[in-house]
Amino acid sequence: MTLPNPEQLLPEMAAALRQHLHSRAIVAPRFIGIRTGGIWVAQALLDEGSWDEPLGILDVSFYRDDFTQSGLHPQVRPSELPFEIEGQHLVLIDDVLMTGRTIRAALNELFDYGRPASVTLVCLLDLNARELPICPDVVGATLSLTPQQRIKLLGPAPLALELQTLDSAN
Repeated sequence: MTLPNPEQLLPEMAAALRQHLHSRAIVAPRFIGIRTGGIWVAQALLDEGSWDEPLGILDVSFYRDDFTQSGLHPQVRPSELPFEIEGQHLVLIDDVLMTGRTIRAALNELFDYGRPASVTLVCLLDLNARELPICPDVVGATLSLTPQQRIKLLGPAPLALELQTLDSAN
């Protein structure tokens, strides 16, 4: 399988996002990246689109529904949102959409801060393996993997994708 180059996806994503925001008459979006890969994609997207906006950072570890199964990741850090959530048009950015559970956790956390006017979801990759009805508004590429395959984003710069195969004994 040939993986797409994230650096080549970003110009198209920035253009698609700009069009999406324009069509919805959103003039002052607030950008939020989901730690860690989503932050890398968000920063690259902000740079590509020449958006000069502060970037919010969301760490959804405490909001995941599998928290009790997988435990706390050792590098959990607090979220950093340098703007109000209430009434704002948010652009939520993540690297890879797989099951949808990370996005669900992100939405739960955001609503704890307030009720946004809207949330636009942007993902670098959609792996077509959703367990929840969550769909990105802007996506760089859509891939289908075998159950043993995963994608890892390497970064922060340059961004690159790595295909990983899980050990069948796991």
